[in-house]
Amino acid sequence: MLEVNPQQPRKPAPAEGEIGVSIAEAARRTGLSVHTLRYYERAGLVITGVGRTNGGRRRYHQVDLDWISVCTKLRATGMPIRTIQRYARLVAEGHGNEEERLALMEAHSADVTAKIAELQENLRLIDHKIDVYRGRLAAGDADRLWASGIRPTGG
Repeated sequence: MLEVNPQQPRKPAPAEGEIGVSIAEAARRTGLSVHTLRYYERAGLVITGVGRTNGGRRRYHQVDLDWISVCTKLRATGMPIRTIQRYARLVAEGHGNEEERLALMEAHSADVTAKIAELQENLRLIDHKIDVYRGRLAAGDADRLWASGIRPTGG
């Protein structure tokens, strides 16, 4: 029998017959370490109460894995842990705060869009440098890559 951690909000009931997976299997499926999964729980990032066996072992269900995937993607796009925690709290609270959730996501989308634009600008510089190196190597005058009087030391 699975028990819900009383410090976590209750989650929807698992699908009929779903017994969940161990933390090791959850780590494998999410690509996170066991340590990171435990941290996500402690930090309040997991909005569902991860089930436990009678022996106290965690049992992750699909709803847990899906939510962890959301958190992982938000983190990968640069969302700070505190903001993910805030978002998780809002989702766990349920209906009534959708406008706040929307504002949070819109702000993050704007941040990600700005970061993508910055990365694209940086990539243009890198591509330019690649073109310069290829051109100089093809012309056989790669020794002209350094400005006059400026030479690297040690090779």
